Amino acid sequence: MNGMLVLPVAIPLITATLALLFRKSSVLQRWFGVLGMVALLGSAMILFRDVYTDGIQVLQLGNWAAPFGITLVADMLTMLMLGISAIMGVVIGIYSLFDIDKERERFGYYPLLHILIMGVNGSFLTGDIFNLYVWFEVMLIASFILLALGNSKNQLQGALKYVFINLFSSLIFLFGVAMLYGMTGTLNMADLAVRLPEVENTGLVTTTAMLFMVSFGIKAAVFPLFFWLPASYHTPPVAISAIFGGLLTKVGVYALIRVFTLLFTQDSTHNEYLHTILLWVGGFTMVIGVLGAASHMEFRKILSFHIVSQIGYMIMGLAFNTAMGIMGAIFYVLHNILAKSNLFLISGIAQRLLGTFELKKMGGLYRHYPFLAVLFLISAFALAGFPPLSGFWAKLSLVKAGLSIEQYVITGVAILVGLLTLFSMTKIWLSAFWGTVPEETPENFGKIKLFGAGQLYILVIPVMIIAGLIIAVGLYAQPLLELCMTAAEQLLDPSVYIEAVLGPQ
Repeated sequence: MNGMLVLPVAIPLITATLALLFRKSSVLQRWFGVLGMVALLGSAMILFRDVYTDGIQVLQLGNWAAPFGITLVADMLTMLMLGISAIMGVVIGIYSLFDIDKERERFGYYPLLHILIMGVNGSFLTGDIFNLYVWFEVMLIASFILLALGNSKNQLQGALKYVFINLFSSLIFLFGVAMLYGMTGTLNMADLAVRLPEVENTGLVTTTAMLFMVSFGIKAAVFPLFFWLPASYHTPPVAISAIFGGLLTKVGVYALIRVFTLLFTQDSTHNEYLHTILLWVGGFTMVIGVLGAASHMEFRKILSFHIVSQIGYMIMGLAFNTAMGIMGAIFYVLHNILAKSNLFLISGIAQRLLGTFELKKMGGLYRHYPFLAVLFLISAFALAGFPPLSGFWAKLSLVKAGLSIEQYVITGVAILVGLLTLFSMTKIWLSAFWGTVPEETPENFGKIKLFGAGQLYILVIPVMIIAGLIIAVGLYAQPLLELCMTAAEQLLDPSVYIEAVLGPQ
């Protein structure tokens, strides 16, 4: 039993409660917001040490033995996701200090942000499929309100599209949970992994797997279920767009990885069928997403379509169903959270300087703000997979995994999509950074300093932190690759997870 497992959920809950109690004080809310994220990062680091040294950690709440009680489980995949979630919480907390206006603070931005992080962390930690549904609903409620804060027409339209499609996803999820319980009489994921292979009606198991594929596919924004994301993620303040685009969709990817390595693995024929579907879904998601990005000229819409495209790489790695493929998928998730979030944050700084997200109305950033241009290039090149940045190792791992099992077509598609990603990043560079300064640019453009009292340094510091992590991961990729391989090996050997939760079988 490891009581530390409750902290990634308890700390955001306590922080949200304190921020709500002091909602009339913007200063206290901001302090609670940042310090709560720092405390969360500290708890994640301590828990990571425990998992790294002692193996999978389990907590049975209320001392009810599995599968009857509520179980929290932390394996290496969980810890990698908790770690990146905590890092993003810190940088978004800092960025929010300057990005979020007082009206949104007054209506509960900081409590909602921490409730959202609580839901994310709960999803990573839960060992129960129904509780995963509960945590998804916590995320949905918090994210819907965050999207709608501000009451602009675009925000409300985006929020409604977001909530309707995700409610539909939740309904499918609930049907899947009911079918699992009807077949096995349990909802504990370790116990499900033991009992599902004993179900004689394999067709019903495959149908249930498809329900989860659709439900989590909607939340991860895979083809053809992605349309809600580009319609909503560009509408709220940039801090919200960044946490949504970087982290929120990856919870859906995490859920897909978890259920298709732990639960739906019992029959080789059906397993191959499901992974073939995932492979096609991954390929179409990559292509449609990158083509959508190429067709737009609005900074955040381009980035939103690239969220979709990059999800395709992760699904492809899962579909390979090999240690190398799943390792690549996990590494890609971690890299993409950093690169994608940073590009959103940079778009917010560019909008503050130029007054718009429309590329046709932007220009001159490189000439007047070369440091910001360098930060953009680091994140953009990482997203496109340039060596030696983090994205290169992520794409290389997936390409090697594809070639090793002779999946030449999808591997070729992945390489082509990487080139098209570079095209979109070049489009942003040529318009916003390299282009001439438009006539309608604000008068103070070029006079605002990135660093200095009362200026944009609060927004630039988080961008610098993430850019530094992107470079560090690229230059010293081996330790993280080894951790991702450890996570992949644990996933492909469910007996380790099952024994940790249920005891020796």
